[in-house]
Parts: sequence; structure tokens; C-alpha cells
Amino acid sequence: MPTLGPSLLFAAGLVLGVGTGALIPRPTKEGKQVQPPVQLPPAPPSGERREVGPIRTPAGGVVLQGGFPGPTPDIITRKAYTAAYDRRLRHPAWTAEHLTAASLSRTPPPSAPGVTPVPLESARKADTDPLPPVARGDRSRSVFMEDEGIPEMFRAKLQDYFRSGYDRGHMVPAADAKISQQAMDETFYLTNIAPQVGDGFNRHYWAYLEDFCRRLTSNFEDVYVFTVPLYMPKRDADGKYRVTYEVIGTPPSVSVPTHFAKVVLATRPDFSYPQSPSPQDKAITSRQTVKELAMGAFVLPNKEIPDETDLRTFISPGKLELGLGVWLGLGSMGQVKTSSTGLMDVVEVVERVAGLQLFNEDLKGKSRQLCAVTQCQVIVRRFDDARKEIPAQARKNSRQK
Repeated sequence: MPTLGPSLLFAAGLVLGVGTGALIPRPTKEGKQVQPPVQLPPAPPSGERREVGPIRTPAGGVVLQGGFPGPTPDIITRKAYTAAYDRRLRHPAWTAEHLTAASLSRTPPPSAPGVTPVPLESARKADTDPLPPVARGDRSRSVFMEDEGIPEMFRAKLQDYFRSGYDRGHMVPAADAKISQQAMDETFYLTNIAPQVGDGFNRHYWAYLEDFCRRLTSNFEDVYVFTVPLYMPKRDADGKYRVTYEVIGTPPSVSVPTHFAKVVLATRPDFSYPQSPSPQDKAITSRQTVKELAMGAFVLPNKEIPDETDLRTFISPGKLELGLGVWLGLGSMGQVKTSSTGLMDVVEVVERVAGLQLFNEDLKGKSRQLCAVTQCQVIVRRFDDARKEIPAQARKNSRQK
């Protein structure tokens, strides 16, 4: 059985590391793992920005003698994340981050090499227990900023969001970047922001999903998260599919996505296989660990979502939009394609709609359904409502004096 090939954990050729262990697939019943694992290279140094182009044409190319016209994706690497900025839409094409218990100042996962794995029910309970991280970056000291690394004519501006009716929605949340004040500040660049419906989405259900991703570090060693704005077709009354979206700003500049996706790859040691070198399996060294892989994707519409909505509603292509599964070639309505491991093809939906390849087919095939190995459930926290109640109560008390 072949080892995992280079997985496209970052689009445009960037790759996230996988901690200290290598991703080694499970041995098959027919034979042993014999090939050495593929070590994933580290991400570029923090602060590095890459542009793709120009492309040289044969014989000097008269048409392109003035240079490659684009599109030019700006690849931006920060302390806590990497992003690709879309100059046409003026928001990220995608963001990618690597979460661990250490990066979030959480309690490490209960299982460790040489320790009996935690029972599934206990692990699921750990996934839903709120574990507030210790703050190192202070959000109150951060402010939204235009990214001057983007040419001004393609740059999202603060004034574009003014009275737009939309929140400046983080793709990588500030709460994921508490490792330092600089890391948190960098999440407030508009190259990490897209317009989101505020009440019922950015301030509520989307925030619950972000919290769910952080809580996964209680049960997984490494959690890799892609956040992808999407423009999904909707079937109109005439039977035709159209993509319709708003553009905000003066002049209209920043596009408003119809949907947002979180695509998650979580890894942890697989203790059903030996974790140390042995005469029977020389492919595994003392510094390498067989990894259990779990993958999931959630596609949410950019609109108010009731708090009681089951998170698993957003993992089935057939439930995303009426007829969307047919349009994507995923089968008839109500029929959801799955891989040999049962992984729903909502990951493929995200890739097709966004024009990205987040993971290769080999990695998808070796991953289990995330919601099959952990409890996919959000925790409802209405912090904004509590903040609203405090001033209201203060005004009431002042009137009574």
C-alpha cells in the first residue's frame, strides 16, 4: 500500500506541517507498510508574501510583452495563518491555519504515545466540554486595518464596509491567534475579512462553528482548517441556475459571498497499530507515529441560521441548495456520493465551486468522517446579547436612582 503523497494542505503549492509525526497510512491486512513516510515541508517564514507570475511566452510573446496581466493571487503568510487574497472579489480566496492545544493554550489531547486511547464516549464528551483558552493576545487592542501590501486599486477599504449592513467577518478568527498580540492583530487585516451577515451568522452560528474547530484540539493533536468563501448557484423558478450576490462599497468593490465553508483535517495517533519500531514493521521509526485521519467540511449559507440548527445539516451536498447535487454531477437529489471510507463529498463540492484542490484523492480516501469519530455539535453562547443587556440594565438602574 503506498504512502501518502504530498497532500495539498495549502493551495498554490503551500503545505502545512503535521507536527512531529509523519502521516503514515494504516497497514493493510494483506501486507505491511514498507515504504518510508512522506514528510511534509514546513510553511514559509511568517510575513512572506508571494505573487504568481509573470509567465514567459515563446519568442518573447508580443501580446504579453507588457507583463502577465493576471489574475494574480497574493499569497500572504502571517504568524497564525496563510491566506490567498482575491483581487477581483477583494476578500480572501481561502485561508488556512494549523490549530493545536498548545497554540490555543488548551489542555493537550488525553491520549499520548504509550497511553491507552480514551474511549469514544469520553472523547466525544471532551469535544463538547468548553475549555476557554488562556488569553495572550488582547482583542480589545486590535483594530481593523487595510492591507497596504495589496495594490491600492485592488485593496479592500475600511470605508467599503461602512453602513453596508454586513459585518467584517474574520476568515481566521481572532480567538485562534492568541499566541501573541501581533498574531491577533494580523487577523484584523482586511485580507482576512469578508462581508458576513451579522445577527444570526457572524456573531452567532459562524462563531459557534469556529469554537467547534478549536474544541477539536481537545481530542486531536493537529487540526488543519481551510476557510473558503463561496459563490454557489441557486436554481431559479425557470429551472436555470444563477449565481447572484451583492457588492458593497462606494464604488461597489467588495463582493458578498453566498456561502462560507470550513474544511477540516484532524489527526491523532492511531493506537490500534504499533507506535515504535519493531522487527515486523521497520517503516515506523521511534520519531514517527501512525496517524488516524479525520476529515469534514461544513458549508453554511451567508444568512441568519437558528441556534438550534444541527451542525450536521451542513455536511450533505443534497441539503445545501435544491438541485445543487445534480448541477455538480454528484447524483440525483437525495443521493449523496461517499468515498470508500464514507466521507461525504461535500469536500468536493467546496473544491469544485471554489476552483481549489484542498486535498488529494489519496488523503481523502484514507480519512474517516469527522462526525463519525467525534460529536459534531455546536455550543450556543450568546455573548453579544449579554453585552447588550449590561448597558440596558445600567440605564435602568440609573433611572431608578
